[in-house]
Amino acid sequence: MRSRVLLSAALVVVVLLVAGGVAWQLMSNGTAQPVTQATAAPVPSASRPTVAACPEPELTVAVAPEIEPVIRAAADGLKPAGQRCAPIVVRAEEPGVTLESKDRPDVWVPSSSSWLTIAAQRRLVYKPSGATLAWSPIVLTAPESMVGLYSSDGKPAWTALLQAVTEGRIPVVTMPDPLKTTTGLLSVHGVHAAAALTTKDPGIAQLRALTLRSRLEEADADPVSILKLLGTQNSPTDASYAVGVFPMVEQQLLAYQKAGHEVALAGAPPVDGMVQADYPYAVRKGVKTGLVEQLRSAISRPALEQAGFRTEPTAGSARLPESAAGLLAPVKQWVQYQKLSFQVLLLIDASGSMNEKIGAGAATKASLLRESGASAADLFNQDTTIGMWYFGAASATSPAHTEEVPFGPITSPVGERPRRDLLAEKIGTYRPITSAGTPLYQSVLDGIETMRQDAAPDKPSVVVVLTDGADGGTRFTMSNQEFLRKIAAGRDPKRPIPVIAVGYGPDANMTALQSMAKATGGQAIAARNPADLASAMAKAFLAARSTP
Repeated sequence: MRSRVLLSAALVVVVLLVAGGVAWQLMSNGTAQPVTQATAAPVPSASRPTVAACPEPELTVAVAPEIEPVIRAAADGLKPAGQRCAPIVVRAEEPGVTLESKDRPDVWVPSSSSWLTIAAQRRLVYKPSGATLAWSPIVLTAPESMVGLYSSDGKPAWTALLQAVTEGRIPVVTMPDPLKTTTGLLSVHGVHAAAALTTKDPGIAQLRALTLRSRLEEADADPVSILKLLGTQNSPTDASYAVGVFPMVEQQLLAYQKAGHEVALAGAPPVDGMVQADYPYAVRKGVKTGLVEQLRSAISRPALEQAGFRTEPTAGSARLPESAAGLLAPVKQWVQYQKLSFQVLLLIDASGSMNEKIGAGAATKASLLRESGASAADLFNQDTTIGMWYFGAASATSPAHTEEVPFGPITSPVGERPRRDLLAEKIGTYRPITSAGTPLYQSVLDGIETMRQDAAPDKPSVVVVLTDGADGGTRFTMSNQEFLRKIAAGRDPKRPIPVIAVGYGPDANMTALQSMAKATGGQAIAARNPADLASAMAKAFLAARSTP
């Protein structure tokens, strides 16, 4: 009995000592959690073992997010057994982010060799080591119920997507940022390649490509975020209206499909502008370590294939520009084409000088305007408010201009006709009057005043003039000096109405148009030959959209 009492007392003492030790450590830690090995007596700080900080890694690697798991697994396989610090650090980021980062990786695996070309322009030299690791085409993706809406003969196409969007059959289209992501960069070039197949005029092709840009619901969407959203959806119908159509690399689609989510996605490379991501293993100039080749050798074809990548390129891909300037020019234009609640008044020169031929062919200024202008009618997004006038006076009593399309939302009807359709029809049937003079200045003054009165004051407004730039031959004729005085007198700094003037033909009075544009805060663009006429149209609308 005495031994039991002594044993119990001893146990109580031990418990009290342990509890006291834990309490002491809690107080000394300043937390509500005991430190590891709370039952042990505190170790004096001088005798506590210290954990050395990891040294700088021997190799830093930046990779496109979708291929990061494969590269990381290969890097982990090179970590020495029992070593806490990894000699290789792998980070996942979009190529455009790597390009802008001050932390330059030793090895770069972007999702397109195009980024190496762009980097070289900035004097950031990364040289491919060995063959390209993998490929993955850009696919147009959507919930299965929507795929047929942008397919031609059962195959997805950029042009079919554009037609479906302009006709309102697809409510939502998104794309990633082309200055940051490979999907965005390559998609812009894919859209331009598809548009180039529809016309011989590069300017009109440019307009058609930008038409899709004008209809994007979101121009810097993130495919990874979209896939995460879809992965949580339980209703395919709701998802269709939420995300619509969006491009991504095939590997991302395959990974999503493999996970077996409720919302089924389908996608395929567009037949009229197929582009593909490729994954080079590039080494920064001056980097010398055996780990570079060890990591390169550890990335196996079976691992890439299992992750959903192709280990051979796909035939039929559109060729990309070989220079950084060629890669970035359409991309920067695409990015600058901001979606705005935009208000525009089109003034089209209907005077006799527009019947003059350009060059040795049969084309006239008017015929070129009809062709490029019809394409431009599709360029305006659904938020545009628009009207159109013809200006030209055939007699001494004729007005300076006539209203062909009344000013109003492009989505609203004019009588029984959609305003966009009426705009396209009027431009397509445009015929200048041979005997008509050119009341250019008066029409511009009236156009500016009309926009001040009729256009909403809180939205960007602009007057776009398509002309050969010569005022004269009517009772409204005035000198350039008089015109500029009237512009200055009526100018309202709080309500600018810039003029975007496109001068048609080699004899266009660009001096007059430039002074007009400068006085209103706009821009003058020359269209000196048939080859650059539609391109000038595109630049005019781009300039108008970038006007504050």
